[in-house]
Amino acid sequence: MNEEEYTLLKNKIHYLLDIDLSGYKDHQMRRRLDSYIARAQAPGVVAYCKMLERDRGACQKLRDFLTINVSEFFRDAEQYEVLRGRVLPELLKKNSRLNIWSAGCSNGSEPYSIAILLEEASPYQKHRILATDIDVGILAKARAGGPYIASDVRNVEERLLAKYFRCEEGSYWVNDRAKKKVEFRMHNLLKDPFEKDFDLLVCRNVVIYFTDDAKKMLYRGFYESLKEGGYLFIGGTETMLGTSDLSLERVCVSFHRRVPAAEAVLGRVERAASSRIEGGDRVAPCSR
Repeated sequence: MNEEEYTLLKNKIHYLLDIDLSGYKDHQMRRRLDSYIARAQAPGVVAYCKMLERDRGACQKLRDFLTINVSEFFRDAEQYEVLRGRVLPELLKKNSRLNIWSAGCSNGSEPYSIAILLEEASPYQKHRILATDIDVGILAKARAGGPYIASDVRNVEERLLAKYFRCEEGSYWVNDRAKKKVEFRMHNLLKDPFEKDFDLLVCRNVVIYFTDDAKKMLYRGFYESLKEGGYLFIGGTETMLGTSDLSLERVCVSFHRRVPAAEAVLGRVERAASSRIEGGDRVAPCSR
């Protein structure tokens, strides 16, 4: 599609679906939509826009295409092991009731994975896990706790699978013990305000199609939503470019910690002193 057609389609999507594509990388999104329209067997962009206007089913299919991310329980097991063995114990030492946000939660497998880890680490404690997504349809599945297929739960230990799931006719459902731990809500990351005071904020593989400016805006919003000492958990292939002005410390792959103000000030002082010494300055001895 040409630039004029893409602008028409973006405006139509914004009007009908309330999804603003201006925050997404044009070349990647245009390529995805070109392929999608071809599979929909529409004769062209203008004809496809007219189809969207009269066919609610086509609108829902397009929304699903634009918003659903690949997700499964305990995806990237090594990173979840860091969460289980290091991050959550550190946070629980400081606060017995954690406030957690899973942004772009898709089918719920991510927040439910965290709920299971917390239930194992601190049974029956009333932590808060907020899970949000832009897609109302996928949120309905998440709230219902399924159904999930075998590949969705392939990384779940057998003991945990038996404890937190039930299997019905080959499909898996999260049981009430885990389901009641998560609060699901619709939320548009590019438009809606962010809550504050989270101990852990999880947003993995959601912003890969966003423009650099949109990413910077989101990462600043995530930073401001974290408590001091709170953790941001991102995808293993994602980077935090353009956030050098934020006091975020990379702890290991995927995990960044909001540095408390006192530590941030001390770090700046130490770096300044190191820079002066390397530049040839000498620190005067303390007077007695």
